[in-house]
Amino acid sequence: MQENTSFHEKQYLGYSKYSNLRRIILALFFFIAYYFSKPGLESTNLLFYLGSGTLLLSGVLMYVLHLETTLSNGSLIFDGLWTARKVKVEMSSIVSVEQTIYSNIYVRRAVYNLHRKGRIHFYTRGKDAILLTDKDGLEYVVGTQRPEELFELIKKELEK
Repeated sequence: MQENTSFHEKQYLGYSKYSNLRRIILALFFFIAYYFSKPGLESTNLLFYLGSGTLLLSGVLMYVLHLETTLSNGSLIFDGLWTARKVKVEMSSIVSVEQTIYSNIYVRRAVYNLHRKGRIHFYTRGKDAILLTDKDGLEYVVGTQRPEELFELIKKELEK
């Protein structure tokens, strides 16, 4: 069976600027506390190690895959982090698609297959999203870094 992939996007946890900002502020707090603490205490070194570990964690998260979105063979497939189940949405069940803003709240957490208020959310970072509505009225909110491309490809798929 030949697979026809028209869209493929990977989103990583470490690229969320607000999460990075929180970790950097926390690391700065540890380093400042280390600088102003008394030099002979064992806990002084702990502050330095915590700051270094926080920065190391931020670097490692740049390589942790959170969400992989693929549009192929009439299906939109979401593959998540490690043990998360794959979610497959058939394009034949979708009745409408629109390009929207994910949320007006600036600090958002990454979510995968979050069911909330009749919507299923897939989001890692950014502000743009695609809103899909299926025949049963269920809505899928898909966060993406390339909203125009995904929107056009889904519209073409729905026209088939």
